[in-house]
Amino acid sequence: MSALTVTGLAKSYGRTPVLTGVDLHVPTGTTTALLGPSGCGKTTLLRIVAGFDDPDAGTVELGGRVVSGAGRTVPARRRGIGFVPQEGGLFPHLSVAGNVAFGLPRRLRRDRVRIAGLLALVGLDAALAGRAPHQLSGGQQQRVALARALAPEPSLVLLDEPFSSLDAALREDTRRAVVEALRATGATAVLVTHDQAEALSTADQVAVLRGGTLAQLADPRTLYRDPRDLDVAAFVGEAVVLDGVAAGGRVASELGELVLARPCPDGPVRVLLRPEQLRLTTGPGARVRDVDFYGHDARVELELPSGRRVSARTEGADLPLRGAEVTVTVQGTAVPFPVPPVAPPPVPRAPAAA
Repeated sequence: MSALTVTGLAKSYGRTPVLTGVDLHVPTGTTTALLGPSGCGKTTLLRIVAGFDDPDAGTVELGGRVVSGAGRTVPARRRGIGFVPQEGGLFPHLSVAGNVAFGLPRRLRRDRVRIAGLLALVGLDAALAGRAPHQLSGGQQQRVALARALAPEPSLVLLDEPFSSLDAALREDTRRAVVEALRATGATAVLVTHDQAEALSTADQVAVLRGGTLAQLADPRTLYRDPRDLDVAAFVGEAVVLDGVAAGGRVASELGELVLARPCPDGPVRVLLRPEQLRLTTGPGARVRDVDFYGHDARVELELPSGRRVSARTEGADLPLRGAEVTVTVQGTAVPFPVPPVAPPPVPRAPAAA
């Protein structure tokens, strides 16, 4: 497997820029999730890396070899990249074994032991080898697609939202099987997704794309706990944002005095908390506007005395009733974002003398 390095990548369609100077490094044997809303450039980046599109500027290196840019373009078929599309893309006229063997050298395509091993790698029984793709569930089809991509031992595996068409339970089982298979082979992989939970739970690092640029690249814990800005914070999870005044490493806020997670200049700030940091007890303070019960936990929508609405995530037991009053306390630290000073309005000039 090989490391992937993207430098200064830019791409436009007509007059519409899609990627603008993206730098990204995916270390050997790791999985990176490309996370962002629709239209942010995730799939375009993946297609350029795969060799399906050419960049307007920048380079793509695979294992230290330039495969795109700098006056050189290596065809997709010669890049040694495995690709798993959204719907699996299995050949309907081939059996499961035929699909898995498709990427193997001809001398190995009838090696039943090799094919059975690849199916086992992705959590499938070898008894499925003779079935047609339409006889499989959606999750099984995605696993077969991954087995086909891994069969020729590619330098890099690209996955384009491979779980998006699956229902919640099947998505979770398939995701786990895919992660285990990638780790077992030591594959270098890039996963495109718009699902924050999927990115945080699957990848070694997450690249957040926003408007064609790389907003932040970090491991999942750092991204969630220490986002670069409030836009990133809100995108990778539900955010509780409060106004306050920082002084001496603390901030006075509507939820009391909070300890700051990192140094911050004294003065006006906006601070980030996560809903699971809010603790609720019976008493005056906030009013419960709504409760969404999920079984293992619940989301409680609160209205603070100022009228601001925030959410708390609590255990599923002993939930407050809608309309009840609760006292809100904060566990842990708050991430500060200083508020830039507002420029004073321009002073009107006196009219020139006639």
